[in-house]
Amino acid sequence: MSPAWRKRALQSFTVTAGALPAAALVVSALTDELGANPVEHVTHVTGGWALRFLLLSLAVTPLRRLLGWSWAAPLRRTLGLTAFGYACFHYLTYLGLEHFFDWQLIVEDVLERRYVTAGFAAFLCLVPLAVTSTRAMVRRLGRRWVSLHRLVYLAAALGVIHFLWLVKSDLREPLVYAAVLALLLGLRALPWLARSRSRKPTLNEA
Repeated sequence: MSPAWRKRALQSFTVTAGALPAAALVVSALTDELGANPVEHVTHVTGGWALRFLLLSLAVTPLRRLLGWSWAAPLRRTLGLTAFGYACFHYLTYLGLEHFFDWQLIVEDVLERRYVTAGFAAFLCLVPLAVTSTRAMVRRLGRRWVSLHRLVYLAAALGVIHFLWLVKSDLREPLVYAAVLALLLGLRALPWLARSRSRKPTLNEA
């Protein structure tokens, strides 16, 4: 199997896997199996998958560095765009099916309910990342692209906070996401800490 063919197969598998939860929602809608509150069900499912795929995209770089999985590098963009797709689905469900595009009510909701504020801020962080995800934008922005795409960590943190503030009783699931994010951020910080220590002067140099 050639490297190019393997890369295409891996991307195809990732895209297909990313589409499965959406396909399952469509099937559930067509078979009237979305439960007693279908809008709430769709909102929760799409929001959950947006956060999962976002965390998976953040896991690519640590896994590549720790395990030498260089083949996984292109998947970060694919997983990130999948997360954005589910975030759009989540947000449109909130705007259209929950509030029927009543913009006054939506603005009041964003300003008055802190979990909505956090979720809205997370979505706003994802928009410029999706817009600048193309190879042309990477070339055009240069080093600024790297700085801009650090927003993904803020988006993930806001997404976890959104989930924590949304849940009123059983916090186990959002706390699991919070722990995963903390682990990923810690792994991300390790190379930076190693470089900082290597630059510190020794006793003989001080």
